[in-house]
Formats: sequence, structure tokens, C-alpha cells
Amino acid sequence: MTVLINVFVGLHIIGIASLLGGFLTQMKAMSAGTARFVPAMLHGALTMLVTGVLLVGFREMDGGPVNHIKIGVKLAVLFVILALVYVKRDEETVDKAVFGAVGGLTIANIFIAVLWH
Repeated sequence: MTVLINVFVGLHIIGIASLLGGFLTQMKAMSAGTARFVPAMLHGALTMLVTGVLLVGFREMDGGPVNHIKIGVKLAVLFVILALVYVKRDEETVDKAVFGAVGGLTIANIFIAVLWH
């Protein structure tokens, strides 16, 4: 079970890297007002959702402790990210505030995962 959990942690990290990487590649465009949500951002967020839910399930099956409040907060933040990226994915440009919110929420989700014990 440990190997399976570690594989999905790796996939979860790949998902967040895709979401954050997509955001970071558009930073210059954001300052110019031409930023848009790239497909990698949507795919990364969806990867995070699927692998995160599976990780919670694996942890429960393994008998390990799960902080359900932390998971709920992270899931709520991810749902907001997914909603914004999904709704605005086909637009040529995205408002700076919306684009910045997705980046800020992504970074917040990383820090929630790392700092909340």
C-alpha cells in the first residue's frame, strides 16, 4: 500500500506542477493583460482532484490518520480553482484579478498541504 500511496503522491505533485507551471508561464502575459488559462492548468487541477481523492481513500484503507478538516479546506480551494479555470478556459484573455486569484489560491493550497499538520 505504501508504494501505491507514494505513486499517487507523485502524480498529485505532477498535477500541482502543471497548474502552477501554467500560471507561472503566463505571468508576463498577465502584466500585459493578455493572460489566459492554458490547458495544462485545467489538466493539472483535474489531476490534483482525482489523485487527492484517491489518496484520501488509500490513507483510510491503510488505517492512517486523515485530517478531514484540512482535506475539506483543500478540496474547497481546489473547487474554486477548477471552477474559475473551467469557466474561463476558452476565453482569449482573462482578467488580471481572476488570473491572479487562481495563482494565489494554488499557492495557498500548497502551503495548506505543507504547513497544516
